[in-house]
Amino acid sequence: MSLPVALVAGIHSDARKEVVQRLLHAVPGSVALHHDLATAPTGTVLRLVRDASGELSRGRTPLVDDCACCALREDLLPELERLADSGTARLAVVELWDSVEPRAMAEVVAAHGRGRLELTGVITAVDPALVLPCLANGDDLADAGLAAAASDRRTVADTWARQLEYAPVLALVDSEDADDEDRALLAQLHPTARQVPADSPDLVGLAFAGFDVETAAAAQHPACALLPQEAEEAGVTTFVWHRRRPFHPERLFDALEDLSCAAARSRGRFWLADRPDTLLAWDAAGGALCVENAGPWLASLPDAAWELVPPMRRAAAALDWHPEHGDCCQHLVFTSPGLDREGLERLLDSCLLTDREYAAGPEAWRGLPAAFGPLLDPVS
Repeated sequence: MSLPVALVAGIHSDARKEVVQRLLHAVPGSVALHHDLATAPTGTVLRLVRDASGELSRGRTPLVDDCACCALREDLLPELERLADSGTARLAVVELWDSVEPRAMAEVVAAHGRGRLELTGVITAVDPALVLPCLANGDDLADAGLAAAASDRRTVADTWARQLEYAPVLALVDSEDADDEDRALLAQLHPTARQVPADSPDLVGLAFAGFDVETAAAAQHPACALLPQEAEEAGVTTFVWHRRRPFHPERLFDALEDLSCAAARSRGRFWLADRPDTLLAWDAAGGALCVENAGPWLASLPDAAWELVPPMRRAAAALDWHPEHGDCCQHLVFTSPGLDREGLERLLDSCLLTDREYAAGPEAWRGLPAAFGPLLDPVS
């Protein structure tokens, strides 16, 4: 019989610890594993194992390739398998360290459990009062003492956004400082998540509910991500901007600074006139924007290649298919308190091709200034 494994993530360490402790008390026979990556500068990672009564053991594992997360991956599976073989644990709760993202660990457990481990839940612990401060924090993890490796270039904001948006369950701790704006922001950032109080009996069931890493990964892909819908509550706005016409690369590039700072969080997919076959991912938090090549639009692929595309991707494209441009589109979502929706819409629209530029056609578009070259084209 396989050992159920639940991951609890979150950069809000006090909230995360509270959620883990509540699970340990609510599920007799449960055990928590936590790798403290704060000790990485000394060359090791500290492993702590505990149950509801307190600490059971501790040990150290060396860094792997100067990477604390790599050490975590190398040490976590053997520890979980040891628990599974012992037959004494009813649930293994993996408490991830502050900046560890749940997707990476979920995929490791799912891929290497070999029938002895079953990933049954992914939960992100949240202090609602800290959602906006963390989302607005553009500091590098290294500057905050939270980097998982010397090469870690993530920021507090983008790490927190991914922790929040990947988990299907958000466990909320009581917070006297949280107000209606905080709760509205949380609801709009991840409207499909199941929000439960940390002390709710439902939390136990959700830890055992089951988790499909392939479906979760598809839901994060920019081509078929389940992006938030339009919303307005307690001063928080979610604005969905959807257009078919491509961006003029130079005008959009010149507007990036204003657009990346326009909202606490923005994400989605877009296309540039000079790269009509390329699906581009937009991911912004804390005033920093990441633009990445996410592969081809389905419209640019030969029919035979469609069979190689995941069904969720094909379904998303079919629902949004345009007779001229196929699945190529602009679909960006901005969520923030005090959002200037009208100003943002005007700025975005001004970056599209004009009627005259559009009429010139795709061959002419390819000759437009390749303003995004430094961001998208690897240096040889």
